[in-house]
Amino acid sequence: MELKGKKIGYVLTGSFCTFKKTIPIIKELKKLGAILIPIMSYNSYNLDTKFGKAQDFIDNIENITEHKIIHTIQDAEPIGPKKLTDIMVIAPCSGNTISKLAYDIIDTPATMATKSHLRNNLPVVIAVSTNNGLGANAENIGKLLNRRNYYFVPFRQDNPITKPRSIVADFDMIPETIKQALDGNQINPILL
Repeated sequence: MELKGKKIGYVLTGSFCTFKKTIPIIKELKKLGAILIPIMSYNSYNLDTKFGKAQDFIDNIENITEHKIIHTIQDAEPIGPKKLTDIMVIAPCSGNTISKLAYDIIDTPATMATKSHLRNNLPVVIAVSTNNGLGANAENIGKLLNRRNYYFVPFRQDNPITKPRSIVADFDMIPETIKQALDGNQINPILL
């Protein structure tokens, strides 16, 4: 499956430590000819952290994608009705967002964009990045793994010694996961 001309909703949620991993992927998808519609959760859009200033990430993403970032629930809601996306990618997808998706809690631009997109029965790719993926959030990951239209980027333990419950996706595998998901296939193996 070629990505040229594919409309990709690209959502960033609050796993700030992986923002610098996701920016090169956005650039790569753009080079492959994808049309990128950037979306950010409230926290990712507004919070400065030790990993960088929110405005710097916003400017960089808008420059690469040539689109303004969707960062409100009101602006995310029309994604589905207007058929703005062929696929939705959440990278990074925080444990908080995974939990909300598992329980259908729609209270951020990220979750609204995903819900709106899913109304068209189209794929959602999740690149998980959470410190509790092998803890309390394992149940929520399991729920999404068993739901229709959800596809996971292969992931591994982040640092089993100092963060034994932390998992992170292999961000370099996002483009191939997107291609597979567009064909209705889960890339395997999921666990690295």
